[in-house]
Amino acid sequence: MLPSDFRRRVVSPEEAVLAVKSGQRVYVHNGCAEPETLVRALVARAPALRDVEILHMATFGRAEYADPRLEGHFRHRALFIAGNVRQAVREGRADYVPIFLSEIEGVIRSGSMPIDVALLQCAPPDSHGYLSLGPSVDITHAVLDNARHIIVEINDQAPRTFGDSFVHVSRVHAFVQTSHPLIEYPCHEIEEVHLGIARRVANLIPDGATLQTGIGGLPEAVLSLLHDHKDLGVHSEMIPDGVVALMEAGVINNSRKTLHRGKTITGFALGSRRLFEFMHENPAIEFHRTEYVNDPFVIAQNDRMVAINSALEVDLTGQVCSDSIGTAPYSGIGGQVDFIRGAARSKGGLPIITLPSTAKNGTLSRIVPTLRPGGGVVTSRGDVHWVITEHGAAYLHGKCLRERVEAMVSIADPKFRNELLAFAEKNHLYAPSRDAVAA
Repeated sequence: MLPSDFRRRVVSPEEAVLAVKSGQRVYVHNGCAEPETLVRALVARAPALRDVEILHMATFGRAEYADPRLEGHFRHRALFIAGNVRQAVREGRADYVPIFLSEIEGVIRSGSMPIDVALLQCAPPDSHGYLSLGPSVDITHAVLDNARHIIVEINDQAPRTFGDSFVHVSRVHAFVQTSHPLIEYPCHEIEEVHLGIARRVANLIPDGATLQTGIGGLPEAVLSLLHDHKDLGVHSEMIPDGVVALMEAGVINNSRKTLHRGKTITGFALGSRRLFEFMHENPAIEFHRTEYVNDPFVIAQNDRMVAINSALEVDLTGQVCSDSIGTAPYSGIGGQVDFIRGAARSKGGLPIITLPSTAKNGTLSRIVPTLRPGGGVVTSRGDVHWVITEHGAAYLHGKCLRERVEAMVSIADPKFRNELLAFAEKNHLYAPSRDAVAA
């Protein structure tokens, strides 16, 4: 039953954001759960505000608070960088926090990243007064436990999801009632190079495996090639549209999972209306806190755990850069290391790094002699097992530097192999005959 004062806490968006004062930090619900109405109302208040910091992981709205014209009124702190704030970060008008996704909640709870106001989006409350966090549980419970003032945009088009996704209305200071489609994650085209990599990945995945995938054309390509597999499961920081067809076909049924058998486990969902409608009141999908989903020790309890993650470039020894292009931040650490380490400790696990072998229409190799100056090493060469491009699969774990060079050169684009070998030989990383490897 709803509390008697619930209706008194329902206000207009403009009234709700009056709670935000200059100099405060405001958290915005992540991904497809972004409370667009509240964000627009907050941006409209810009003339009355100074030095308000906006905190969140990736979102896909307009992010007008990162516009140069609002500098001095708002500054963004990115826990993961999406395209809507990337330019602001690169120009120094916004900040980037490199952090493992599994550790963000701990930082919030420690008090070192205090939150004054939280702007969330939820599905309407049930008869017991419980709101659902919809497509993004992720780090939200830590925010709820620590924010001084909580504002919820109740959107009757938000999906009601199960798992650790509920918050009681008594914990919320103000509500805004809206009705609008959720922001959808933009669909990425599956290119032929993605399919080339995906075929190699799919061939490694055994029946009964539990999957983690990221976002973009490559993960969707992998999922599209798994329809002949049997009894797959999901334990992933996020789920995309591609899981829907596999669950509907019974390919993903979670029947052989060793943890949360029968359930697709995730922290958040990034996709289209089809995904939102599929997850609505679907007991086969459970949303949990990221500190749990991304805990490597939890991940490792899934036998045959297959972690599939992407990179921007990988050097000849196996160092993985996936959050920056040189000194320019691009995305974030996210959950890559969490899942690579978890899969490495799983019985029969497969930690996989994937990337196209080239960039810029084939003119630039993404298998590189050394990472660009300033490039972030997200996954260390000690953590790397499989690296896969459209030209092959290299297994690096337990290999010496010479063996790593040989394996990495073999999966580089053929036109760059000689110069990669020349660098390795000059720097005493590789000694045998070049012809044996470059052939």
